[in-house]
Amino acid sequence: MATATGLFFLRTSAFSFTSKPQHVTLFDNKIHSFRLRAANVEGSEVEGKEEVGISEKRKIFVAGATGSTGKRIVEQLLAKGFAVKAGVLDIDKAKSTLPGQNPHLQIVKADVTEGSARLTDAIGNDSDAVICATGFRRSLDFLAPWKVDNFGTVNLVEACRTLGVKRFLLISSILVNGAAMGQLLNPAYVFLNVLGLTLIAKLQAEQYIRKSGINYTIIRPGGLRNDPPQGNIIMEQEDTLYEGSISRDQVAEVAVEALLYPESHYKVVEIVARTDAPKRSFKELFGSIKQH
Repeated sequence: MATATGLFFLRTSAFSFTSKPQHVTLFDNKIHSFRLRAANVEGSEVEGKEEVGISEKRKIFVAGATGSTGKRIVEQLLAKGFAVKAGVLDIDKAKSTLPGQNPHLQIVKADVTEGSARLTDAIGNDSDAVICATGFRRSLDFLAPWKVDNFGTVNLVEACRTLGVKRFLLISSILVNGAAMGQLLNPAYVFLNVLGLTLIAKLQAEQYIRKSGINYTIIRPGGLRNDPPQGNIIMEQEDTLYEGSISRDQVAEVAVEALLYPESHYKVVEIVARTDAPKRSFKELFGSIKQH
């Protein structure tokens, strides 16, 4: 599984109990567990701030977890109180790249090009959602974009369908539908499609996701920057943005927040960051995008 790539050159650019009858105590314990889980997943406050075990956390499988965007997604998921299963190609690299000694992080071998059956084993029956942050590595293999960004993504979706995982997030790219947008001559569209028709491969994977019946959020960022965020996030409908850039930290943030807001369900969102953009809540951002 290769690391996520980006359009670097685009510019504008989280009680005490008295003695009670047993049935009441059991009911209270269920409520207590529910509140603790809500606190971990959605940031609610709970008196006592008890530490919650990994069995109480929602576990998210991240494909491409050692990539430049993937590792940021892992870090932000852990910070938000999720448990993470990191799907990687190189276990040793992952141990040195991802947050060490975290009891809520599990690292597993997962290659999206090896078919859905192996991915089913890697994802397991304990994952609540899958985030795909993969991307092909540049090489002389012109089929690499199709092996990773198309067939690899399809393999992940099929593994989710086998396991009954109902939530799927994909990190894609703006301009994937550049031809329909009248951007055939956009330098970014031309360049990336010269490298094995990368954007077309991504677009076909998106189309497969949308027809699969799975609850999806497809995130199309602009040019990916490794530096800290500069400016606020702009979120637009699909096939709207054709230029601009965004910090990978913000892309990771959008992916994690999409797990928390139902306003993100069954949507394709395009994102860039601009210094003159107003600060908006994620509920508002996702809510502004129409479902298709």
